[in-house]
Amino acid sequence: MRVLVVGGGGREHALCWGLARSPLVEQLHAAPGNAGIASVAMCHAAAADDVDAQLQLVDELDADLVVIGPEAPLVAGLADELRARGRRAFGPGRAAARLEGSKVFAKDLMVRHSIPTARAETFSEVGPAAVFVNDLGGRAVVKADGLAAGKGVTVASDRDMAVAAIEECLVAGAFGEAGARVVVEEVLEGPEVSAFALVDAASTVPLGLAQDFKRVGDDDTGPNTGGMGAYSPLPWLDPAMESRIWEVVSSTVRALRGEEIGYSGLLYTGLMLTREGPKVLEYNCRFGDPETQVVIPRLRGDLAEMLDACATDRLADQKVELSEEAAVTVVLASGGYPGPYETGRPVGGLEAAEASPDAAVFHSGTAEREGRVVTDGGRVLAATGWGPTVEDARRRAYQAASHISFDGMIRRGDIAARVAEEGR
Repeated sequence: MRVLVVGGGGREHALCWGLARSPLVEQLHAAPGNAGIASVAMCHAAAADDVDAQLQLVDELDADLVVIGPEAPLVAGLADELRARGRRAFGPGRAAARLEGSKVFAKDLMVRHSIPTARAETFSEVGPAAVFVNDLGGRAVVKADGLAAGKGVTVASDRDMAVAAIEECLVAGAFGEAGARVVVEEVLEGPEVSAFALVDAASTVPLGLAQDFKRVGDDDTGPNTGGMGAYSPLPWLDPAMESRIWEVVSSTVRALRGEEIGYSGLLYTGLMLTREGPKVLEYNCRFGDPETQVVIPRLRGDLAEMLDACATDRLADQKVELSEEAAVTVVLASGGYPGPYETGRPVGGLEAAEASPDAAVFHSGTAEREGRVVTDGGRVLAATGWGPTVEDARRRAYQAASHISFDGMIRRGDIAARVAEEGR
């Protein structure tokens, strides 16, 4: 197969890393890719969200399978355009991608179909939103309706913080049209879990569970980010709760089908495990980042075959499972992230970091300039280790990360620490 992976982040590097191991893949391409992806795939200068450029590239390559990594091209309808041209695409169409593209759509769908989630209301004016914050007791989660590069969510610990977040969207226009409406919801309590499922026209197949760490600082301090690390599996999760998680995922797919919205691709469901059971926090219409960096290394079987089967409605014929080994990933970010940061900083130590047979380094925001790898994003790299236990995987991830350096580099030191300390 000739495979094109759309995107250029850590998620796409992990996907390319897995696809490159498939004997089915004769040619592997990425657009736009990054300095790490270039080691396993041929990179092309087409922006991920430029639908026309991606379609032109697919025709030039005569790609057999297009794996769409980021959310923006999915929300823009790239998968629809590919299928209309007779191309095999891994990723949902525009209608289904609204699960991630519109927080309002997702919340309304959950309410209509009694999918457990936080109590919430939608607003386009500050006054009524502030009144609802009062009803919630001052603590609230404020979400911009549309795509905001992972920065449109504020977990407010008091009324002033919540109202400021609402005003940032509705008055200051910090997120443009994406923030023209906000969803204000109650703060849920409990551990957070990410569930990955493969979905085609007839099947919903659990892929794996992970837990990520969204705050920039140790002990979950500082602002939310796109994710500073993750681990998988979750040894503390009891089977009964896991079954309830997958039932929530399946009920989401049934809800979409009930409204004649087909879904094909990876469905990511972010849930909070409350005292009442799992409740949905958010949906993503693609592989999560950095969770993909711990799920793909645990995958048994041929990734290319699985993704192609999903794209051609053959999931029922696939055996999809993960190894019993654990994986941990640690994100290395630019100083200042998730706020302003500088790029172009030379990265050292990559060769030493990648030397271990039980670790890999996935590039999230890098570029190659004058023969050197330099920083080119907020989240720059993700060092992933794997082993029999979370403790083993964590040690190998941090060992790999310890070799890497660039000016201003920041990372959390407590990724998966609590689970590792429990000896699981």
